[in-house]
Amino acid sequence: MINQNKLIVSHAPFWHNGSGIAERSYNVMGAALLAVLAGFMRYGMPAVGVVCLSVSMAMFWELAYTRLTKMPDTIGDGNAAMFGLVLAMMLPATTPWWIVVIGTFLAIIIGRQIYGGIGSNAFHPAVLATAILIISWKNHFNFDGAYVAYNFDFLSRYPLGMLKNFGPRGIAHYDLMDLFLGRQVGGIGSGCGLALVLGGIYLMLRGYIRWEVSVSFLVGVFLTAQIFNMVNPERFAGPLFHILTGYTLLAAFFLITEDSSSPVNPLPMVIYGLGGGLLVVLIRNIGAHTDGTLYAVLTMNLVNPLLDKIRPKALGKVA
Repeated sequence: MINQNKLIVSHAPFWHNGSGIAERSYNVMGAALLAVLAGFMRYGMPAVGVVCLSVSMAMFWELAYTRLTKMPDTIGDGNAAMFGLVLAMMLPATTPWWIVVIGTFLAIIIGRQIYGGIGSNAFHPAVLATAILIISWKNHFNFDGAYVAYNFDFLSRYPLGMLKNFGPRGIAHYDLMDLFLGRQVGGIGSGCGLALVLGGIYLMLRGYIRWEVSVSFLVGVFLTAQIFNMVNPERFAGPLFHILTGYTLLAAFFLITEDSSSPVNPLPMVIYGLGGGLLVVLIRNIGAHTDGTLYAVLTMNLVNPLLDKIRPKALGKVA
């Protein structure tokens, strides 16, 4: 009689490097800190208030949900705080408190918990929440009008708004280095390109995000914008302008790279990033929205499961 041993196999992942959710969350927040501090320096205490409220309310909704559903408290892993911080980075410094409260509810409850919690969300929670807020209360995301109303007279006009309204002639006075250093109007943590790039490099070196997604996304933006600019330079801006404005760099390192809504295989990562970059420029140049970055990220989140079915062929052959 054959002696058979019964083996018990756990679910994936089978290979673990020892890091946890808390470590990743706090490292992402640390990487975003430079961009957030740049926003504080530019917009002052109103920006501090929006960020503090967003992070605290995201943690509140997380704790309230786990208590109501009698699930284990997960507030200590920093995941909710991370999404609250990323959400705040996309908001104007003049955002009313009630929009911040609604936004954090949408991000934590609708964007994440309703799908099953950490690792189950189909869309980036903060991107989904911000997109809903923009559609619902677009006047509060009119950066020029919002900042002028709060007497931020020292700020220049929103670059993408100038491009949408006046074409390349309207953005001729913008210096690319000024845009890279954050001398532009935008979200609290999306304006300073230097800070976002440094944070992204840190996350890639530590292995928290994959360079394939970020680099291919930026390549997609660059190539698509270059083609448009070559076809009609009097109507469409050059690629560097598109990379340095709006939510592009924030998306490249903090939005489109989110674990649950992005691919895990190398080739799908490249296709995913290129597709996102392509959509950003298409929406900006021929779409109705001033900045199409958030909608591009959500669209690629939607097709992510299909892309991840592209896998390398198995080694060996059938006997």
